[in-house]
Amino acid sequence: MNTANLQLEGLYAAVSALMGALREKDVLSQEEIDTCLARAEKLNASCRRTELPAANLEAILFPFRYLRAANAASEPKSFSEIATAIGMRKDDDIRPS
Repeated sequence: MNTANLQLEGLYAAVSALMGALREKDVLSQEEIDTCLARAEKLNASCRRTELPAANLEAILFPFRYLRAANAASEPKSFSEIATAIGMRKDDDIRPS
């Protein structure tokens, strides 16, 4: 596996832990974090939709989807558990038409 991919997995896990700490300390709610990530996901989907192949756009949107799924989880999950769930459902509803 590419080392950069492993580094990104670690980064996603670290950001997920930070989101959990923000929720635990009542700095941001789960809903506020999700709203922020959803806005950023939508912005990035709409800005790049015409210049990239669909597979590349999916790669760009994966971090947002991962972090939103991690934020929504009732308990901490591993990177592979969350990534597998994302791959199985392929939420295309965020992609503008």
